[in-house]
Amino acid sequence: MSDLYDRVADLPLVVDGFDLDRHEMDTSAGFTRVTTVVELRGDGERGRGEDVTYDIEDHDRLRDARDDGALDWDLAGEYTFDEFSAALDDLDLFPEPPERAASRHYRRWAVESAALDLALRQADTTFAEALGREYDPVRFVVSTRLDTEGEPSTDRIHRWLDVDPTMEFKLDPTAAWTRELMDDLAATDSVRILDLKSYYEGTEVDTDADPERYRQVLAAFPDAVVEDAKFTDETRPVLSGHEDRLSWDYPITDVESVESLPIEPSWLNIKPSRFGTVADLLDTIAYCLDRDVSLYGGGQYELGVGREHLHAVASAFYPENPNDVAPSAYHAPEPHSDVPASPLEPPADPKGLRWSRE
Repeated sequence: MSDLYDRVADLPLVVDGFDLDRHEMDTSAGFTRVTTVVELRGDGERGRGEDVTYDIEDHDRLRDARDDGALDWDLAGEYTFDEFSAALDDLDLFPEPPERAASRHYRRWAVESAALDLALRQADTTFAEALGREYDPVRFVVSTRLDTEGEPSTDRIHRWLDVDPTMEFKLDPTAAWTRELMDDLAATDSVRILDLKSYYEGTEVDTDADPERYRQVLAAFPDAVVEDAKFTDETRPVLSGHEDRLSWDYPITDVESVESLPIEPSWLNIKPSRFGTVADLLDTIAYCLDRDVSLYGGGQYELGVGREHLHAVASAFYPENPNDVAPSAYHAPEPHSDVPASPLEPPADPKGLRWSRE
């Protein structure tokens, strides 16, 4: 374990019980997002975490099991934080097997982050203070798709830039992107990350490792970070010379996954929910800090407290990088002006793992 994790491992934790709260929202990516907030109660405090499992069926089964009294999460007790985490190793958090394996990490993170939030509150401290860090303003980019209504268009980007000309973006190039569209986007000088999504399988956002598309994207956006490009015999020559701006997201779940990448990374997208455990998250951050790997935060359409957790982690470790952690107001189906600007200032009186005044 890293020194970072050691700083929170022995935090005392009292858990009396838990509650669940379902959230739902139509998003700019063209789908309805459902999440479940896990709330742990203990010693007069409440800690919260958010389950970002993508399949609505998994949230439905969790709700139904709770309503039927069949949810056998025996979480009550007195622990250190590390003891609580170890206890979760023996607890199946799904009433029925999840639709996809990655969801086990997502729900585990919801419960662990709620426990960490609770332990920090019971200790009257914050995430940053416990780790010997400080909270700084968080720069963020806005992640959106350009093809939710048919052929891809830059209209959404221009409408956001009408709201705030300094806005920055993370976009997902697809096979339908034309040279004209890329030239239009490049001319805005607002695109900071291009996510090629070549590691996804069996989802609606899968893209092939197409060397020609890689070549076009690298040429059109010479200063942007390029995420999740897959090395194959055909793409390796195209990616050669661009190693210092390649990043990974989907494969990153722990230190071993970083060490298994095809090259030593210069950039990584850190999505806490992908790690499942606080130990794997902090160990990976420590590993990357020791090796000067540039990090930026990533989200998974959190609708509640999970977004605050992303802000807290980014603020403590990589606040100045292009964090894909825009506040949830940016998830709305259409651009609108009622959104905060980047960078996000830390709250005056943060508590626990959250960026709020609660």
